[in-house]
Amino acid sequence: MDAIDHIAISVKNLSETVSWYQQEFQAKVLYQDDTWAMLQFANIKLAFVIEKQHPPHIAFCKENAGEYGKLSKHRDNTCSTYIKDPSGNIIEIMLPLKD
Repeated sequence: MDAIDHIAISVKNLSETVSWYQQEFQAKVLYQDDTWAMLQFANIKLAFVIEKQHPPHIAFCKENAGEYGKLSKHRDNTCSTYIKDPSGNIIEIMLPLKD
């Protein structure tokens, strides 16, 4: 079964948002730079993005991610491609990370 890896939402102030989620929900910061951050919760990862740099999206892990388009390697060592669903929502298709 395919799994949701993370959901990415746009934020106005990245550091303020990250701090709030850490304080209110004890989220663990997995990655953060000036344009996006990835936080781990007990049941899912949530990404905060600056809209002009990264689109809001839902990311799925699929073994056959390369069948959806050319995979690009990202700063956090993940590989993925972006597609749109029938309603125009942006979907990131990621290769599962190997342990």
